[in-house]
Amino acid sequence: MSSPYLIDGPSDARVSFLFAHGAGAGMDHDFMTAVAQGLALNGIEVIRFNFPYMVQRAIDGKRRPPDRQPKLLADFHQHIEHFSNRKLVVGGKSMGGRMASLICDDVNVLGLACLGFPFHPPKKPEKFRGEHLATIKTPTLILQGDRDTFGNKEAVSRFDLSSAVSVEYLADGDHSFHPRKSSGYTDQQHLISIIDSLSTFILQQVGDNRE
Repeated sequence: MSSPYLIDGPSDARVSFLFAHGAGAGMDHDFMTAVAQGLALNGIEVIRFNFPYMVQRAIDGKRRPPDRQPKLLADFHQHIEHFSNRKLVVGGKSMGGRMASLICDDVNVLGLACLGFPFHPPKKPEKFRGEHLATIKTPTLILQGDRDTFGNKEAVSRFDLSSAVSVEYLADGDHSFHPRKSSGYTDQQHLISIIDSLSTFILQQVGDNRE
């Protein structure tokens, strides 16, 4: 039976990152893979998994909407428990990061890292989904494109965020961190920045300051 996980990096790493996917693409998406491999080169073990609806999609090829939040959270809890022998930082892309943010204060993890946090649906700022970030206690890093339609830099600057939360912006990045050609930035530059910021944050949670 094949493993339900994709694991990059050293098995004896001092810290592991449990990395959840977003709503529309699974654990083997190119962006997920590139980030995982980049972190692995910095000595971090990266563990990827698929939520149940994406497991089914991998089996039958049929696209389906994400599972309801209680099922996603229960599944995330199971993965955290499975790797409870590791020093864990949890997080993910978009939806995956938000799910991690909802449970991180209640489980034994060192930190939370979110890539493109979905603060609200595009063009629907009234449907805010980040209230819990005002009281979160787990050390948190949010990497956000500064023109992300799920929460751009101007909007996020007005949100009430806990002192445990730090936000870093990718210049001219959208929800997938893609910059426009006219910006002078490239996807590769942003990928390098994402990997560097994530690596620094994750390693800091075990007392390894890369500065």
